[in-house]
Amino acid sequence: MASFASAVARRPGTAADEGCRPDRTPASQWTARLLLPVALTIWLLSLRHVNLTGMRDYGLLQVLPVLFWIAVGLLVLGFCLLLSDRRTAGGWFAGYVLGLIAVIHATPTLLYPTLRYSWAWKHVAVTDAVIRHHGEVPHAGKLDIYNQWPGFFDLNAFFLQATGLHSALGYATWTPPVFNAVLLAPLLLLYRTVTRDRRLIWGAAWIYYSCSWVGQDYFAPQAFAFLLFVTVIALVMGQLPTSVLHRTGDTRYIRTGDTRSGDFRAGRWPVGRFVLVMVLSAVIISSHPLTPLMLISALVVLSLPRRNRRVVLPVLTGAVLLTVAWNATVARPYISQNLHDFLGSLLKPDTNVVSGLAALGTAAPGHVVVAWVDRGLSASVFVLAAIAFLARPWVRRTGLALLVVAPLPVLAANAYGGEMIFRAYLFALPAASLLIAVLLFEHGTRPRLQVLAAGPLLLALLGGLMFGYYGKESANYFTKDEVAAGRFVAATAPPGSTVVSLTSAVPGLYLRYDENPQVEFDQQDIDDRRRLVKDPVKGLEGFLQQASPQQPAYIILSRAQAADIYQTGILPADLMDRMNSALSKNPDYFPVYRTKDAVVYRYQGTKS
Repeated sequence: MASFASAVARRPGTAADEGCRPDRTPASQWTARLLLPVALTIWLLSLRHVNLTGMRDYGLLQVLPVLFWIAVGLLVLGFCLLLSDRRTAGGWFAGYVLGLIAVIHATPTLLYPTLRYSWAWKHVAVTDAVIRHHGEVPHAGKLDIYNQWPGFFDLNAFFLQATGLHSALGYATWTPPVFNAVLLAPLLLLYRTVTRDRRLIWGAAWIYYSCSWVGQDYFAPQAFAFLLFVTVIALVMGQLPTSVLHRTGDTRYIRTGDTRSGDFRAGRWPVGRFVLVMVLSAVIISSHPLTPLMLISALVVLSLPRRNRRVVLPVLTGAVLLTVAWNATVARPYISQNLHDFLGSLLKPDTNVVSGLAALGTAAPGHVVVAWVDRGLSASVFVLAAIAFLARPWVRRTGLALLVVAPLPVLAANAYGGEMIFRAYLFALPAASLLIAVLLFEHGTRPRLQVLAAGPLLLALLGGLMFGYYGKESANYFTKDEVAAGRFVAATAPPGSTVVSLTSAVPGLYLRYDENPQVEFDQQDIDDRRRLVKDPVKGLEGFLQQASPQQPAYIILSRAQAADIYQTGILPADLMDRMNSALSKNPDYFPVYRTKDAVVYRYQGTKS
C-alpha cells in the first residue's frame, strides 16, 4: 500500500510531480511574498496613534485606524494568492499564519500599558501566592479550586524560582501571541494526520485563528491545558491504523499504518510515544477541571470505529483512571461540594447552554451586536463543517467529524459557570477548521478561481473574530492609574481586610487574596444586588459588619468596572456614579486613593 501511494503521488501531473518540476515563479506568488512585509509594516504603523480612551460599546473596533484594517485585508489577499498555487512553499504559509497571529493577538499587547484582562491578573496573583507559601495556599476562599488543580501554577512557580524572575507579570502580558504561536505546532501535527496537502493544512490553520474568538489564550490554566489537549489528540490521530490522505487530482489513497516510519505495527503504541501521551494527560488532569472531561469525551468518540480501538482504548483507559484517581484524592473537596450541582445539570442539560447571571440593567447596544456576531460566527463554523462532511465523502473516515461533536456530551453534563457552550465551540474548532478548509480549498477544475472566490468568506470569518475578540476591550483594558489603585490596596490593607468591588474588572484585586477576602457584587445573589442598587450605602452594610480599625474594608471603584457594568448590564450603568457620590458624602467612608480612573474608600466601622 505504501509503495502504491508513493507511485500515485509521483505520477506525472500530480501535485507532487508539479512541486518538483522547475518553473518560473508566477506573478501571484511574487505579489503574495511582497504583501506579507507590506501588511505587517502597515499594521505596526497603524498602532502609533490609537486613542484607547475612545473605547466604548465596540472596544478596540472603534478606535483602530483605517490602516489597521488595510493591513488585515492585505494579509487575507496575500494568503489567498498563496493558496491559489499548489507549489507554494510551506515557509510562506507559515509567515502568513504567524503574521495573522501577530496582528490579532499582539495588537492589545503592544497598545496597552499594562496586563490585559482581570482573570490574567488573578492567575498572576495565584502564582505569586503559591511561591509565598511554597505550594498549597491556605485561606484561599473561593480560589481554593486552584489548590486542587495546581499543575499550571506549580510549573510557573518553578519557572520563576529557577530563573530568578520576580513575578509572572513580566511575561504574562505576552501570553496571547506566544500561546497562539506555540499552538500552531500541534495544530499542524493534527492536520498532517489527515492530509499531506500543504494548502489544506495551512488553510485549516488560518481558519482556526480566524474563528477562535472565545479568548481562552491568556495567562491561564485552561489555555495551557488546551494546548496539551490538542497535542494529545494529534498524537492519537497520528497513531490510528487507518487514516485518509488528501487525494491528488482524481486519485485518492488510504494509509494503513505509518508509511513514514516503515516500522509501524497496527494498533501498537511505541512505548516512548505512549508514555509521552500519558504524561501530557496527567499534566492536563492536574491543571484544569474541564479539559480532562473534554479529552475523555474526544477519546470515547474516536474509539467508536472498531478499527481505532486498539489505539484509542489504552489512552482512554489511562486518562479515565488518572482522572478518577485525581478527583478522588486531590480534588475530592471540590468534587464533593459540587456533586449535587453536577447531578442537577445532568437532569437539565438544556440549561447548560444559557450563560450569565440575572441582569439588573440593560446591556449596551454594541455589546448585544457583538454577542450576536459571536454566535453567528460559531454557527457558521458548524454549518460549514457539516457541509464539508456531506460534500467531501473522504473526510468521513478521518475522525474529524467525531472530534467536532465530541464536546457535546460535556456540554450536556455541566454549565461550567455559564461558559460551557463557548468552551465546547473552542474544543470543536481545530477539527472543524480542517473540514472547512477541505470544503473551500480542495482542488477543483479551476483552483485559482475557487480560492479567490473564498476570499470574501475568509474576510467575513476574520471580521467576526474581530468583533468577538476586540468588542469587549473597554473592560479588559486597564490604565496605569487602575493598576496603581489595586496595588495600593494590596500594599496597605492589613491582613483580614475586606476588599469590595462592583465587578472583577480590577487589576490586582487578588494580589493578597489569601489574606484579604474579596466581595464582587456582580457575583452576589440577586437580592444583595438589588439592595445595593436601591441604596449603595445600606447595600454595603451587610458585607462590612466585621470592619474595624485593625481590619478595615476597602471599596474600589474604577473606570474598567464602569465599562464592564455598562457593557453587560449586570448592574445599572449609573450605579458607579451614584455609589461614588453616596460614599463621598458619608463620613464613615474616607477616600484614601483617588485618580482620574480610580478611587479607593476605606471603611473601618461606624463611628461612635
